Amino acid sequence: MHSAPPQQSDTYTPPEIAQRMISGACQKATADWGALLILGVLAGSYIAFGAQLATIVTFDAPAFVGTGITKMLFGAAFSLGLMLVVVGGAELFTGNNLIVMGCLDGQVSWGAMLRNWCIVYGSNFLGAMLIVLLVLATGLWKTGEGALGLKALMIANDKVQLGFGEALARGVLCNWLVCLAVWLATAAKDVVSKMLAIFFPIMAFVASGFEHSIANMYFIPMGILLKSKLLSAVAAPAELAATTADLTWDGFLVHNLLPVTIGNVVGGAFFVGCLYWFAYRTLPRARSVSARQLSQ
Repeated sequence: MHSAPPQQSDTYTPPEIAQRMISGACQKATADWGALLILGVLAGSYIAFGAQLATIVTFDAPAFVGTGITKMLFGAAFSLGLMLVVVGGAELFTGNNLIVMGCLDGQVSWGAMLRNWCIVYGSNFLGAMLIVLLVLATGLWKTGEGALGLKALMIANDKVQLGFGEALARGVLCNWLVCLAVWLATAAKDVVSKMLAIFFPIMAFVASGFEHSIANMYFIPMGILLKSKLLSAVAAPAELAATTADLTWDGFLVHNLLPVTIGNVVGGAFFVGCLYWFAYRTLPRARSVSARQLSQ
């Protein structure tokens, strides 16, 4: 009698995920800068697509379903962005915080990690701004007699009102969940499972009100550029101008993007990358993952 071949699991185990993360970190750290630039622009655009979709889906929802359900719908729509990044293939700064696992494992230099982060962060910004400008050109902000544009403006304004500590803490919690979404998606071997693995952590971070640096590269510049358009369209421009006085490029870069980025690095690199590497570092494992496995 021939024994039945062992059945293969439809997911990778956590130690296998850790090794795949380390192998992926090596690939990312040695990638050509031109490829990183292109894939970074795409990732910034994809996250902006999710942000734009979330805004238009929910701008009038509170009147019908209340605040809590609206936040959940916002997060559900926003999850499109990371699905496009992970399944479609792109380079996202917040997800790439997990390259730290390769550094801790001695297979990636800290300089190579920082090189990747800098190129990807800058190109993510370019991609997000590309979508900002294209969405503005569509005139869709006029939807609902300008209600959609006003919603986008207030999303941006709320973000620049956060204190440094508030923005930092929200950034930590955000990228803890984002990198968990990447971690869970890496466990899956099929596209549908990857999308489901991404959906719940991303929906949770957005619905909770946490802060994502790359998403804010869309949300806040969109609000800044809409500000002048809406001031000429609303009935009480002086009141709106006073309310949004902090919605400036300085408010964006210093009062939001800086603390949120620091928080994102802590949340992703430490709470996911470092802690999982520490947990699995002593387990026996192969030092490389075959090309066949990586392609699954």
